[in-house]
Amino acid sequence: MIASVMMCASVVLLLIGMLAGVVMGMLQDFTLAPAHAHLNLVGGVLLFMFGLYYHLVPAAGRLMLAKVQGWLHIIGAILFPVGIALVTTKGHNFEIAAIVGSLVVIVAVALFTVIVFRTSRA
Repeated sequence: MIASVMMCASVVLLLIGMLAGVVMGMLQDFTLAPAHAHLNLVGGVLLFMFGLYYHLVPAAGRLMLAKVQGWLHIIGAILFPVGIALVTTKGHNFEIAAIVGSLVVIVAVALFTVIVFRTSRA
């Protein structure tokens, strides 16, 4: 279940990131390029890879830790680029959103690391 949620969320975030890139190109304003890149990588690519692992190793996807990891990563994958965009457009008063988002992503990746080490032989 979490594998499907993660893969579906990833393609939505990737589509949003790609559309944002197209809009930036059309406007020739690449101010938000760092947010766009993080949304594509953290939200699109990593999230899909995690979901794919859970699909290929069903025992891993059934763990409660996988569900926690998946939802944390989804939240972080949204909050991190939004925080970057806020800092870029509104200033350093919004750094907390980027910081919290990045820390959430790091925790989610650390949890994924634990899950892979526990289940890679399954």
